[in-house]
Amino acid sequence: MVILTLLEPQQKMPLQEWHFEDESVIRIGRSTDNHVVLTDTLVSRHHLELIQISSDSYGGSWQVISKGTNGTFLNGVLVTQSPLPDNSLLQLARGGPILKFHIEQVTAPNKPANLSNTCTHEGNSPNNLFCIHCGQPLSVQQTIRHYQVLRTLGQGGMGTTYLAWDETGKITGHPQLLVLKQMNADMAKIAKARELFEREAHILKSLQHPGIPKYYDFFVEGGKKYLAMELVHGQDLEKLILIKGPVTPSQAIAWMIETCEILDYLHGQDPPLIHRDIKPANLMVRNSNNRIVVLDFGAVKEIVGTAPGTRIGAEGYCAPEQERGQPLTQSDLYAIGPTLIYLLTGENPFKFYRQQGRNYRFNLTKVPTITPELAKVIDRVTEPLPRDRYQTAKEVAAALAACK
Repeated sequence: MVILTLLEPQQKMPLQEWHFEDESVIRIGRSTDNHVVLTDTLVSRHHLELIQISSDSYGGSWQVISKGTNGTFLNGVLVTQSPLPDNSLLQLARGGPILKFHIEQVTAPNKPANLSNTCTHEGNSPNNLFCIHCGQPLSVQQTIRHYQVLRTLGQGGMGTTYLAWDETGKITGHPQLLVLKQMNADMAKIAKARELFEREAHILKSLQHPGIPKYYDFFVEGGKKYLAMELVHGQDLEKLILIKGPVTPSQAIAWMIETCEILDYLHGQDPPLIHRDIKPANLMVRNSNNRIVVLDFGAVKEIVGTAPGTRIGAEGYCAPEQERGQPLTQSDLYAIGPTLIYLLTGENPFKFYRQQGRNYRFNLTKVPTITPELAKVIDRVTEPLPRDRYQTAKEVAAALAACK
């Protein structure tokens, strides 16, 4: 059996697996008629073929034939046609996706497999999560149900976020990495905290959009609540700007149009959903396609005509009515304005907040990267009164598109 594993480029973490038991030719590329479909723009429609040139009980011998415009690298060497050794790394184009090729001997049905692991894990980088030889996790902090916790991603007042490995493939049918959020036992005693945590699970389970992390599981173990969800490989806009500096207006506009598309999906639910915490730290850029994913649905609120609620939202990105605990769909749109300011200046939007008459507004006249047309869009989307703003995410997206 051939196993192809898509690896995360930096730390070579497994992202997805494909298993082939009977195929003698495996086609890989961007077109949907391939056995393995990779949507990266560096990948050609029919990028490469893996061909079995001999067959035996150990999986036989294979070769790779590259047909990709941007080339194929076998263990770092550019190839067009080459023998394909077991445990090789195939990179589709320089900087493109990386696949690990592995031949696994299929055990006879009535013959038990040798369960002893004789791998010593030698030669692994200290940053590796998985062994480059046997593919097993190098260190498991703890096991929660069938999830192996490999690393702590973050800790806060609400709980702890882990990077976990689902080796059983119980959730999606194949082994994969995911995010496991654990609610602290102390927070579980607080009704509002329980409401927010459980709401995030409920909301994610009901949504299906490429710009929203996939829901996998929600359970209680040892008195603690857990939420398992998709691991999005990328970087949030707050960190990206801190590391690389401000982006071009065309890139900032493109990301905010994508954010508007996701907000349009949320606001179009019945009843409409308000995210309530749109800000750079909650907008992730996927490594694979440079597109936006909205994170953190713990603050999401349904519009059901209830009384004013708790004030939730980041200072500088929070609309006036949301500050008063009365969020509307237009409150999410308000956050697009200060987010654009941050992307284009690298500065806290508060730096540009000035009193104008009876209200406070963003003054952008001295920001060279913000054109007068874009400044008008930011000005309107951040009007103090919701009725004076754009009324829908589609309207904001159209206004931003006109500024390109």
